[in-house]
Amino acid sequence: MAYQALYRVWRPQTFSDVIGQSVITQTLKNAVASKMTSHAYLFSGPRGTGKTSCAKILAKAVNCLNPHDGEPCNECEICQAENENRLNDVIEIDAASNNGVEEIRDIRDKVKYAPTEAKFKVYIIDEVHMLSQGAFNALLKTLEEPPANVMFILATTEPQKIPATIISRTQSFTFRRISRQDILERMVYILKDKHIEYDEEALNIIAASAEGGMRDALSILDQALSYGDDQLTLKNAQEVTGALSNDQITAYMTAIANNKSAQALESLYKILESGRSAVRFTEMIIRVCRNLILYNSNSDLSEQMDNTIMTKDLLNLADKFDNKRLFYIVDQVSAAQKNLKNSNQTDVYMEILTVKISEPKVIDQPDVEEVKVDNQEVEKLSGQVEKLQKEIKNLSTGNVQPQSEKPKKATHKSKTNHLNKTAIYKVLDNATKSDLAVAKDIWPDLMSKLSVTQRAKMRVADPVAASVDGIVVAFDFELWYEQVQEDTEFLDELSNSAGTLLKKDCQIVLVPKDQWPRIRKEYISNNIDLPKKENVESKAEPKKDPAVDEALNLFGNEIVDIKDD
Repeated sequence: MAYQALYRVWRPQTFSDVIGQSVITQTLKNAVASKMTSHAYLFSGPRGTGKTSCAKILAKAVNCLNPHDGEPCNECEICQAENENRLNDVIEIDAASNNGVEEIRDIRDKVKYAPTEAKFKVYIIDEVHMLSQGAFNALLKTLEEPPANVMFILATTEPQKIPATIISRTQSFTFRRISRQDILERMVYILKDKHIEYDEEALNIIAASAEGGMRDALSILDQALSYGDDQLTLKNAQEVTGALSNDQITAYMTAIANNKSAQALESLYKILESGRSAVRFTEMIIRVCRNLILYNSNSDLSEQMDNTIMTKDLLNLADKFDNKRLFYIVDQVSAAQKNLKNSNQTDVYMEILTVKISEPKVIDQPDVEEVKVDNQEVEKLSGQVEKLQKEIKNLSTGNVQPQSEKPKKATHKSKTNHLNKTAIYKVLDNATKSDLAVAKDIWPDLMSKLSVTQRAKMRVADPVAASVDGIVVAFDFELWYEQVQEDTEFLDELSNSAGTLLKKDCQIVLVPKDQWPRIRKEYISNNIDLPKKENVESKAEPKKDPAVDEALNLFGNEIVDIKDD
């Protein structure tokens, strides 16, 4: 028999074999066992996470002659025919190449006929989002009122492109990216079954390159085994995936830490000459910076380090990088990644990036300017306070003099001014524990939709409050909060992705974690004191004197008696 790829040989044949989707498989098993299956299902999620495999298993389970607790037996005539792809009552359709109205009308006409061998006629439509609008309309009526012995299973990687009228007529299951640990365990199981020696670090590199897809992981593993003559070594995995070796990244980061641009460029040229991917290179830099930040935190966060890439030599560089410089490097690498995607001159952009991050003087200069601005603002505010104190004294003695010049308002904005308190309070007005639980539940899926750089920024952020139409996200580090808050394009992407997962409009609002307790306390106290404040303001006399208004703005409306000595 001709050689078959690993992902085909090891395709799951029962629900128990499916990796990383336990909630979905258990639900489907229970439905089959209790004979409460739906007439239509929608399986959505990233590629290689088990959508088509689960569709095949479900089609086999509902038709199996001897099912065991919702699982197909894989021994009866129906199961064997399905495993060999010769069961006429299970029809697989690729919507990418059969996306017209005529193909769907053909299905609509044939569903009226009873199955020839099995109990159910099952239609598996893969990449269903590729259907045209006319095809969706033709499918709609059949999904709404199908014959009793027909089941539809729709699979897609882009559920946002499917009309809501179709989604509402199906049971929808969202497949998540498979964790790195689950991918590692599956590859180890396969290699042990094939009696192949392997390097654990090589498996870690393959699992990271798969980005949550089991099929991608097995494809890369298959390629690495072919490259190494049925032996998996670290070098083979690095060559196949384009990943950097520990020596290469250590030499590069050491030159950056020592501010030696020439050595860093020399190391860069060696890396690029070895055929390493520039994109993989930038991803590795971000991962190293992220781990150094966690290592420098001296807290429980350091336990979340990726020990597979953090060698002893890299950890020794931690003393040469402060967190501010690491944030600067990540910011510069993120900007370079955008340019790499739209240009063929990868070498030029990588050279510019290397020179930028190896010269720390660029980072220090803004701090000096900021200090100067702060000192100037302090002097202005001090003068205004003295002036207003004199005016208040004159008011208390009845000597009010017209002011020829109004005090100027300070123009300097602190970091707290970046907070969108209006949006935060709007979420808190309708916040519930159940909404927060839903937000935390979809958070891993939301992170999976982001790029590697974006995920690195959001690793230190978690939902802390949620309502029907908004989520408040708190950041452990204020520098990360500042970067994401200023990136409006990224904020919009977060809100849109959250809305897609929740199937409704949703706004993401950011807040530093150290300021979150104070903001929440302010909100609670404001809501409690609101009636009292309204009564006081309604009784107060209108204030028209500019000096009095300015004094009230600075010192409040409490009455203070001032007595001369």
